[in-house]
Amino acid sequence: MTEQHPNPICAFSISAEGVCKPISSAQPIELAATSTGYCWFHFDLNDPAFEPWAKGALPLMVANALIQPETRPRCDRMEDGLILNLRGVNLNPGADPDDMVSIRLWVREGLIVSTRVRKIWAMDAIRLQMETGKGPISVSAFLAELAKGLTKRIEKVSVDLVEDTDKLEEDALDSDQALTSELASLRQSVIKLRRFVRPQCEAITDLASGKAWALDTHVANLLSETANRTTRTMEELDATSDRLKAIQDHLDILHTSALGRNSYVLSVVAAIFLPLGFLTGLFGINVGGMPWLDANYGFWFVTGGSALLGIVLFMVFRHLKWL
Repeated sequence: MTEQHPNPICAFSISAEGVCKPISSAQPIELAATSTGYCWFHFDLNDPAFEPWAKGALPLMVANALIQPETRPRCDRMEDGLILNLRGVNLNPGADPDDMVSIRLWVREGLIVSTRVRKIWAMDAIRLQMETGKGPISVSAFLAELAKGLTKRIEKVSVDLVEDTDKLEEDALDSDQALTSELASLRQSVIKLRRFVRPQCEAITDLASGKAWALDTHVANLLSETANRTTRTMEELDATSDRLKAIQDHLDILHTSALGRNSYVLSVVAAIFLPLGFLTGLFGINVGGMPWLDANYGFWFVTGGSALLGIVLFMVFRHLKWL
């Protein structure tokens, strides 16, 4: 029975000078062994042929790492290569950018195998660049380009969140309008980004250190700059999270103050009407001996007395500064 090969999203052979040529075959191990530069194979995990092929063509631990349903950013040596999982913001139409999508890579000398579930624009940018015939000249340069592209797009989303937080902060301080839904949406977005950006910062820093994968000086500098930008983005997300929490605390104080003020007013009004309610209840009992029962002006006398008592109580409360 002939083994079924998955159809790669794209496959390129890249020379040491960075000249790219498309590859139609899906046998990366053999092709990489004969390449003077490196080969890149990019697969879709939704292809049902990929999993059985990966378990037969790649080391089992590597195959399992590439097909995991849920991943977090990591940079670890595995077998004779490197497992690198990264995350990018979801810029696909109709998607939320904070719903970050994963890219899984297995890297070794002369070979890059990458997999994804949904389209990642940073990876697609490299594909489009290679289709013009030029690409990163080495595996390390490829990784640096990918990390830079992912970080640049995360920074853009982070900046948008900061701007939205600035506007929300102004609205919260300048008005009493309800901002609960907007605040909750922003906090959820920041939480989602922080969940993956923090370990991604650690993964890129590990990669830039050169301990997991040998780097030349130029690529090491590029990755160090990318790691620094990722760290700065993480710090901005932390600061944004703190600001959103402060806005939430401010709104909670406003709501608590309004509730307390309204409850206080109701209590004072109830205190004023308590003796009036007692009088009306007392004069409402239908028993003999009630004063002014047959008097022509009895009703108006009771009404006037009640009004006078209410005014007196109001003035007493004002004098006591309860109102």
